[in-house]
Amino acid sequence: MSKIVIIGAGFVGSTIAYALMLGGTAEEIVLIDKLKEKARGESMDLNHGASFVKPVNVYAGDYEDCSKADIVVITAGAPQSPGQSRIDLLQTNTAVMKQVVTSVMEYNREAILLVVTNPVDIMSYVSWKVSGLPHRRVIGSGTVLDTSRFRHLLSTRCRVDPRNIHAYVVGEHGDSEVLLWSSASIAGVSMNKFCQRCEHPCSEDNRNEISAKVRRAAYQIIDDKGGTYYAIALAVKRIIESILRDERSLLTVSALAELIPGAEDLYLSIPCILGRNGIEQVVLFQMNAAEEREFDSSIEVIKSALLQV
Repeated sequence: MSKIVIIGAGFVGSTIAYALMLGGTAEEIVLIDKLKEKARGESMDLNHGASFVKPVNVYAGDYEDCSKADIVVITAGAPQSPGQSRIDLLQTNTAVMKQVVTSVMEYNREAILLVVTNPVDIMSYVSWKVSGLPHRRVIGSGTVLDTSRFRHLLSTRCRVDPRNIHAYVVGEHGDSEVLLWSSASIAGVSMNKFCQRCEHPCSEDNRNEISAKVRRAAYQIIDDKGGTYYAIALAVKRIIESILRDERSLLTVSALAELIPGAEDLYLSIPCILGRNGIEQVVLFQMNAAEEREFDSSIEVIKSALLQV
């Protein structure tokens, strides 16, 4: 039996529960929210679809229901508003994270913590420090979604199924994130070589435009409809599946960058192999000189943000 607890039953938390339910990912899903009637209403709404999915028990609970959970997903905190960067949420959500993690630890010190609250790299670090858990069991959703956005835009440009594209986004989940163009490939063929035979090759301007669209995607969606939740829910579902099924999938989650010089005591979004124990292995990735400079700048952004907390 697999049990997932989701703390925060807002748009993101409830959509994660919906995605898990549709995927038959867990047999037990608990929603916890300071607005108890919100969690109760969301769980009731989900349960009314029980005849259309695999057996699952969805219910509203409290922190004591974190007991025996395999994964505790934390989405609680102030959402990003139009005009705000993720870093703008720093002080408010740090206080929320400390309270939430402390409460979870009272009832379960064996679960994996999966942090979704923004700014996710900083909040993952705070959760690790507050929980006292091994860093391999404190994970942030990182740039899993940004990586998917990157692949989607490449798919549209190159007219190739995004599942056949290998391209990653690393660093901060935010404005300083780094798109790894130099190692991007399609079916094992580097982007540079693929472009030579493509009917729609990417010029430098095209690449800059795609990079900007990936970095600005959340702002556009927030301006248009108030928040992002469908794609991040699918990204979190993918992370959870890799852990519960011990798939050892490679995903760009937020993890302790202990192997990266200058970032040893930081959480960054980096390629990691995820399995039943959480972070099974950090995969060291290659960058060209320009990407290295961008990555160093991203590290400095996170260091600066940490000084504020």
